[in-house]
Amino acid sequence: MTEDVERLHLVVTGETPARLGRSRGEQLRHSLAEAYEWYARIFRAAEVTEAHEQEAVEQTVNALRAWRPETVAEMEGVARGASVSLDQVVALNARTEILALGVLASKECSTIAARVGGADGVGRMMGAQTWDWHVELDRFWHTHEVAGPGYRFAGMTEQGLLSKIGVNSAGLALHFNILGHEQDGPGGVPMHVLSGVVLSECATVDEAIELVRSAPLSSSSSFTLIDRDAAVSLEISPVGVFEVPQRDGSVVRTNSFQTPVPLAGQKAAFEPDSSARFDLVRTRLAGGLPRDETRLLRMLETAVGEPPVTCRPDMSKAFGERWATLCTCITDPEARTIRILDGMPTEAETGSWYTFTV
Repeated sequence: MTEDVERLHLVVTGETPARLGRSRGEQLRHSLAEAYEWYARIFRAAEVTEAHEQEAVEQTVNALRAWRPETVAEMEGVARGASVSLDQVVALNARTEILALGVLASKECSTIAARVGGADGVGRMMGAQTWDWHVELDRFWHTHEVAGPGYRFAGMTEQGLLSKIGVNSAGLALHFNILGHEQDGPGGVPMHVLSGVVLSECATVDEAIELVRSAPLSSSSSFTLIDRDAAVSLEISPVGVFEVPQRDGSVVRTNSFQTPVPLAGQKAAFEPDSSARFDLVRTRLAGGLPRDETRLLRMLETAVGEPPVTCRPDMSKAFGERWATLCTCITDPEARTIRILDGMPTEAETGSWYTFTV
C-alpha cells in the first residue's frame, strides 16, 4: 500500500524447526529489531506495560513448551538468525494476546469463502480477505514460502511471525480474523503460532478443526478454513471453539462472534463497525454467488461513506488508531494457490500482485 515499500519475499527452508526458524531470521536480520520496536510502541499506546508484556512472553513460552515445544525451537531459530532476543520474537508472535490486555479499539479484516462459478455444490470454493492493520506497520509484512517439517505452505505474514494467512500443499487454505472476548489474554497458544501449526500439519478442514480443539487457548480469533470440499469459519475463544458453517454456499467473517456462547462475552471494541461490514457483504451475496474471482474481489470493495470493508486510514487520528487495508488475499485451495495484492481491493487493477502455488 505504501508506495516506497520494498516488499520482502522470504523462502523459508529447514529440515528441523530450529533450522526453519534460523532461515527466517537470517532473511530478517536487517529489519526484525525495528519491527519489534514499532510493535513495542503499539503495546505502549495500548497501555500494556513492559512488565505485562514480559509476563505474557513467559506464559506463552510455558504454554508452547507443553503443547508443541518445536514451535519454541523455531522461534529460538528466528532469534538467532536475526540477532534479536527470543523474548522479542515471542512477543511478536503473541501480539494478539498481548494487545488483548490493552485499551485500543480496533477496525479489522473482512473475509468471504464462497463457491465461485456456481451454486448448489457447483463451482470452486475460494476465499478472499482484506487484511486491515495499523498503517504505520505496512513496512513490516511480507510474503513467504515455507518448506520445513510437514506440509509446505505459502502466504503472507508479519516480520518474525511464523504464519498468518496461507494455503498449503495439501490444498487447505486459512484466512485469519481477530475476535475479542472479555476473557482474552496471554497464557495459551498464540493465534499466529496456531496458524502455522494448522498449515504445516493439516490436510483438510476436519483435520484443522480437530487440531485447533486440541490446543490450550486463552485468546480469540477466527480461522476461516477452506478445502476443495468444504468451508467453515471457526470461532476460537477462551470459552471454546465453535463452528460457523456455510450458508447458501458461502461463509462471511468480520470481527464479531456469530455463535451464542462466545457472543455473550464479546468485547465491544469492534462494534458497530464489524456488524455493519458483515451485513453489507451478506446483502451483496444475497444477490447471488460470485461468477468469477473478479466478482468475488469486488464484494470487498467499498467507497467512502460505506461500512469500511475497504479500510482507508484516517491520518488525523492518533498513533494506534490509523487503520488501513494493507493487503488483500485470494485463496484457491483446489489449485493450492494464493494471490496477494499489495493494497486495497480497489487497487486490484493497478496494484502489485504476488502469486504462489504450493
